Amino acid sequence: MTDNALRTRQGVLFAIAAYTMWGIAPIYFKLLAAVPALEILSHRIIWSFILVFGLVLLTKRLARLQPLLRHGPTMFKLALATMLLAGNWFLFIWAVNAERILDASLGYFINPLLNVAIGMAFFSERMRPMQWVAIALAATAVMVQIISFGEVPWIALVLASSFAIYGGIRKRLPVDSITGLWLETLILLPIVLVYMLFFAHSATTDMSHNNWSLNLLLIAAGVVTTVPLLCFTAAAQRIRYSTLGFFQYIGPSLMFVLAVWLYNEPLAFDKLVTFAIIWAALALYSIDTIIFQSRSKRA
Repeated sequence: MTDNALRTRQGVLFAIAAYTMWGIAPIYFKLLAAVPALEILSHRIIWSFILVFGLVLLTKRLARLQPLLRHGPTMFKLALATMLLAGNWFLFIWAVNAERILDASLGYFINPLLNVAIGMAFFSERMRPMQWVAIALAATAVMVQIISFGEVPWIALVLASSFAIYGGIRKRLPVDSITGLWLETLILLPIVLVYMLFFAHSATTDMSHNNWSLNLLLIAAGVVTTVPLLCFTAAAQRIRYSTLGFFQYIGPSLMFVLAVWLYNEPLAFDKLVTFAIIWAALALYSIDTIIFQSRSKRA
């Protein structure tokens, strides 16, 4: 097996692992329903910072930090990506505990098609005719919901666009997944510490007053955050960005199942129509990808 083939296979495995963990993440956040979303986000950042710093020390990556911290353009782009990621995390947590998992699922179904568009716009990846049709169908689905049902699927659109742009920025940065994630949490750490010390006043803010099971769940936010994101960034650095989007079906499919069959969220007609059109778009994209890969192998 060539180095490129091995790297691609590793990227595929990382992508499957990342999206599977994201797909079942609502189960974890539902267990923290009594904790405000911004407080959960703060715990995600604090415990991820500690966990990833341990990984940085373990893998002897401290020497990589100084050149990055001194390079203004890289740190600016990383800070921009970090703010998009933090917004995405917060909205997802809020959506799960506001019983809007279906909206989150729709957003992550739209995301692969945005990845294709970003691949064309920023990575010179040419779009094939069926990919154009798939993106047009996705846009149609959003417009149908807005015009026919009078509702802008804002949760889905914000989640999809924020994560697609975040992934596109991270792919262009010369920063490995572990170092990059630690720098992201470092950028966010002062903000969440100020929030937790001076502005958070919920019943769960003081961990000394919580029971041990709740504190363990809060600390586990570091693992829940770090592991899939490391897998995602590792995958993004190993395979084409448009190919990476193909695997994102795993996450929203699992979320859809959880929302409808485990948490009994109502699947209203307008959402069903929107989902149906998005699924048709993804089916076209999938068929096109399979045909293209088959022809490439024969060539």
